[in-house]
Amino acid sequence: MKSTFLFAAALLAAQCALAAPLRSDHPIVGTWRFELPDGSCHEMYRIRADGTALITSAAEVAESEFEIDDQPDGDGFYGSNDKIVKDNGKKDCTGEITQVGHVIKAFILFHPSNNMFLMCQRRDMASCIGPFVRVRGLEI
Repeated sequence: MKSTFLFAAALLAAQCALAAPLRSDHPIVGTWRFELPDGSCHEMYRIRADGTALITSAAEVAESEFEIDDQPDGDGFYGSNDKIVKDNGKKDCTGEITQVGHVIKAFILFHPSNNMFLMCQRRDMASCIGPFVRVRGLEI
């Protein structure tokens, strides 16, 4: 019985360790809105300092755990990895259903105001979507 409890406690600790906390003043912490270029749909990202996020996109509601560099590289990009850990199985703005376990590797580039960012596939402006705009009054 004691070994079962220790195994369960170790498993829980390992799961909690997946989401690494961020410094409280990291520019990614907050609520962000991304609207499709045609205005037909938007996504909301509530990014918490504990390394987790709540994402809504059309009918989809998902939770993720992410890592992001503490500081940008010399060109201003923050490397990030975002792993979906929960999803309600409904379609997002693209009409797709995101699978639990899906990992998104991206490079984040902030506007100097820290109130907008672009999400890029590579460390270049040609591979970016956005802007993601900070939403005030919905902080988490």
